[in-house]
Amino acid sequence: MFLIKPKKLLMVAVIFFIGATIFIFSRKQVPISIEYTASSSALNSVNIPAPKRTPTHISTPKPVKGIYMTSWVAGTKDWRQRMVKLIEETELNSIVIDIKDYSGHISFEVSDPVLKETGAVENRIPDIREFIEILHGKNIYAIARISVFQDAYLAKKRPDLAVKRKDGRVWKDYKGIAWLNPVSREVWDYTIKVSKEAEVVGFDELNFDYIRYPSDGNMKDIVLPYADGAKNKAESMRVFFAYLEKELRPLKIPLSADMFGFVTTHTDDLNIGQILEYAEPYFDYISPMVYPSHYPPNYDGFKNPADHPYEVIYHAMVSSSERLLAATSSPSKLRPWLQDFDLGATYTVEMIRKEKQAVYDVGLDSWLLWDPANKYTRGALDI
Repeated sequence: MFLIKPKKLLMVAVIFFIGATIFIFSRKQVPISIEYTASSSALNSVNIPAPKRTPTHISTPKPVKGIYMTSWVAGTKDWRQRMVKLIEETELNSIVIDIKDYSGHISFEVSDPVLKETGAVENRIPDIREFIEILHGKNIYAIARISVFQDAYLAKKRPDLAVKRKDGRVWKDYKGIAWLNPVSREVWDYTIKVSKEAEVVGFDELNFDYIRYPSDGNMKDIVLPYADGAKNKAESMRVFFAYLEKELRPLKIPLSADMFGFVTTHTDDLNIGQILEYAEPYFDYISPMVYPSHYPPNYDGFKNPADHPYEVIYHAMVSSSERLLAATSSPSKLRPWLQDFDLGATYTVEMIRKEKQAVYDVGLDSWLLWDPANKYTRGALDI
């Protein structure tokens, strides 16, 4: 055992204190890397937003030659693969897919809280992003079809947004389907939210159907308001078209509108608010549904118009082309829906080819084929 003198003891203490201080301050200046796991309390205490995926789009083909696909088929891999194969092996280059059909259900998971809250999602296409990536990998143009005012689900969920009968109850058409109020700003914004979700998952174009006032029901027992500042249905729909275009144009993808076939030849609004010249300024493409089976007997002198696909479609597209030219627009905006289903007549390869030829003979080159059963006539398509 030995003793340390007081002076030496004091010197040792001072040296220790100085060394400890230097150590502590030097440690503070060294950055500390902490790796958090999913269960780290630090991670759980901070709301870190998930990275946003930037969608990729392909340009609109010139011309567009497409077919329609239901959301159920889009979610059925073997069936959709057969349709994709049909596109690859023929002149087709585009596909129109339901993302909200007449039922009102949204066919894939969404992120918008308002849409989630409605409960409208029915996840029919669980791999929607991957499917669109497959389409893009094959250079297939993907168009999202949105049924706007025909929406049975939201009309039931929010009857305050539905078209009403005179007694205040929800009005329904002859098929028992309810419609949304076509001049409700909340309904318009709902449509915009659905549209934005479609763009985010990768769709290259937004296509709007049922952008009109309802019909095919008891029209004597219905209350149909007009948009602010509008005097009639047609003006109300023009206000909606302008609002839709203003809100969605920043997405920088094309907008298209499905319209009654009669808009090509009628200059009135058909009592549903649709006039060709009122719609064309706000959409990149107009798709009149010129199905010959949908024209009444003796139309244009034909006892059964369905038996005369060339004549019916040629007349419709000549008229609409002339009207767009007169409106200082371009007939190239026209992209008609053609019939590939049996109604009014059995639609053969020859009849479908006549429909296409009618489009070409007018000087147009784009078209879409509709078959609600999604079973298209391969022989009517060029290789």
